[in-house]
Amino acid sequence: QVQLVESGGGLVQPGGSLRLSCAASTIIFSNFAMGWYRQAPGKQREFVARITVLGITTYRDSVKGRFTISRDNAENTTYLQMNSLKPEDTAVYYCNAMNIYNLSDYWGRGTQVTVST
Repeated sequence: QVQLVESGGGLVQPGGSLRLSCAASTIIFSNFAMGWYRQAPGKQREFVARITVLGITTYRDSVKGRFTISRDNAENTTYLQMNSLKPEDTAVYYCNAMNIYNLSDYWGRGTQVTVST
């Protein structure tokens, strides 16, 4: 069983930055592709970014050039650096881990990001 704990959310003004962290309670972290998703009030959960076990990254178009996903296998942690934040980035951000061998899927409980003046 994998437990994921997100942190780093908060209130930030437009144009500001936040760094989200997701700590995973597994010692085989390198077997997992890691991702970030978000869900705004009244909307479906949507993909934000993903990093494979080889470090290949993908992003949704609206965050390209502003967000950066990374991972530290030694610390069992993945990060989402968010710059130039916009009000439309406001959402609960969820960490996702997918085992590349058995495709089992795990989610964190989420961290709130609010971009507002």
